[in-house]
Amino acid sequence: MNKIVEELKKVKVFYIATIDGDKPRVRPFGTIAEVNGDAYICCGNFKDVYKQIKMNPNVEMCGMYDATSWLRVNATLVEDNDIKVQQAVLDDPTGPKGLYQPGDGKFATFKLTNIGAKKFSFFAAPEEIK
Repeated sequence: MNKIVEELKKVKVFYIATIDGDKPRVRPFGTIAEVNGDAYICCGNFKDVYKQIKMNPNVEMCGMYDATSWLRVNATLVEDNDIKVQQAVLDDPTGPKGLYQPGDGKFATFKLTNIGAKKFSFFAAPEEIK
């Protein structure tokens, strides 16, 4: 399994930071899927987060493993709305299956590219995740 996907699944809920004009915006996400070895997230294309990603596809994600360790991922998101990709994301246990259908015109999937990821702890040096 893609190591980034594996780690984001471990934290379960992760927060994605985007830019809205000159203001940061952060919201919780839970969907992370591996498709053909790549990591994917999704959202509704009618949401503000979608508009923010389209304006600036560079995001940072962060999630807690426990009270003393956390994961930080930065990536560039590339929209990929191939029907097979959308179906795979929806079929993932973390996918929003009840909210969207592949090709429904409301659902967008994004591949994570240019990924940098580190696991942090209060008690150990940062660990790079590849």
